[in-house]
Amino acid sequence: MFHPSRRDLLKTGLAAVPGAALTHAGFDRFGIPTFDQGAPRSASPQAYAGFPDPASQWRGDSSVAAALKSGQVQKGSTLDAVARTLGRQLPPFDRDQRERTIPENPIFLPQSISARRLRARFLNLRRHFVFEYYAWYETSPYVHWSEKGHTPPYRIASTMMPALGPYDSLNGAVVEQHARWMADAGVGAIAISWWGRDSYSNRATPLIMDVMRAHDIHVTFHLEPYRTDRALFYASDVNYLLREYGERRQWDNFLLLEHADGSSAPVLKTFRTIVPPTVIDCVGQQQIVPDYTPDDVWHRQTDTIRENARPLFDRVILLADSLDVGRTRAGGFDGMSVYDSFVRPASWPQAATDFGGNDLLYSFATNCGFDLFVPVVPLGVCDLPLPFEPPIGVPVDWTSVESRRLAETAARGRILESLETTMDLQADPNRGNAQRGFFLTYLTTFNEWHEGTSFEPAKNRTDLLPQELPFNYHNPEDGAWRLNFLRSLLQPITQDR
Repeated sequence: MFHPSRRDLLKTGLAAVPGAALTHAGFDRFGIPTFDQGAPRSASPQAYAGFPDPASQWRGDSSVAAALKSGQVQKGSTLDAVARTLGRQLPPFDRDQRERTIPENPIFLPQSISARRLRARFLNLRRHFVFEYYAWYETSPYVHWSEKGHTPPYRIASTMMPALGPYDSLNGAVVEQHARWMADAGVGAIAISWWGRDSYSNRATPLIMDVMRAHDIHVTFHLEPYRTDRALFYASDVNYLLREYGERRQWDNFLLLEHADGSSAPVLKTFRTIVPPTVIDCVGQQQIVPDYTPDDVWHRQTDTIRENARPLFDRVILLADSLDVGRTRAGGFDGMSVYDSFVRPASWPQAATDFGGNDLLYSFATNCGFDLFVPVVPLGVCDLPLPFEPPIGVPVDWTSVESRRLAETAARGRILESLETTMDLQADPNRGNAQRGFFLTYLTTFNEWHEGTSFEPAKNRTDLLPQELPFNYHNPEDGAWRLNFLRSLLQPITQDR
């Protein structure tokens, strides 16, 4: 019942984007709706398996998505709980009830027991809220904005047009604006999506760190699958990041996460770590996973990282994007931090119990759901129309003011639910994280525009250019509402006492 790539797997729910010229044709063998896109279905089955494409900085499936597609999900596990939520039909969206429970600016969260506990334990709570940050955008020529046949600057690989337009990650003015927005929202750290030493994101890192430092924002990294054997270079890569962006800069704004006992340590997470040796693609064929890494190989790498760092730090916190407790521990990771928005907050308590009960840390991301861009050129039988997540039980007509308002309210609910849930689970004194003095939540994301997860402001709908209007962008009336809503929640929590 699972889709071939990480982005495609996210396409679960009930709401389909109207106007996509897609005709419903039934359901495939995995229980996913199929659609006739009027295109040849000749893509290789390999393309349906969700493997990364490092040359294009295409991540493929996450560890969670790959594990779900392995066919080896243990009943009663956290993965099983996640699997049961996928594709589950929710009741029709109750607009009146939802609007009563999600006010424009909730004031109860900053005064909650969890918020009070966190403020009492951590001196600088801003540092524990970390924006996922993407430095892979280029404009000469366009890179990433032009994915899947899109033609910038007016037609970009996103369902929304950013307020800044399609920008370059090496543009200092752009990074400066990003930093101002983040600092104003009460956020004190970012995690750069890092694609290896030769990548554009690595070239952009010195500029980003300089600008962020001026706004008192610290920087860490989210290591991506930049080559199929990158696990063999994991220790070397982490050592490089600590040396190049920590030690050589005298740790001016490398994120050293504070623990409740006053100690601090680097914290890094990795995407697509604990993947299975084989997966079943969306046409039912078993595929060998090219970047599968045995647990003992990961463990040697994580041991080496800690040994290299020991002269400076008693510990380095290494997080995997995995819900497999046994393999996360066997790989030598300290815990998990799942990226995927399809892992809904309802499954988080079990994950916290499973990981915390095995002396592993857990970090759940605050997110607004997702709204993926429509590929210009369909890839084949496994492509689907793009639903809005969290699904609201009715189709989202992005040309309708009322329908856009319902979608915004649903996303507002996900932000509030995910933030409240991660704070509650991590501040609970009876659970593992609080007992180990650890708290961290990623904000997913600041600017991953392909997936519609961005808190970075989009253009106001009325500001779209005539050349942009034909592409049915989903820009809301207030393009900055997500960031403004997040700020209304975070500022009272993270502001200085």
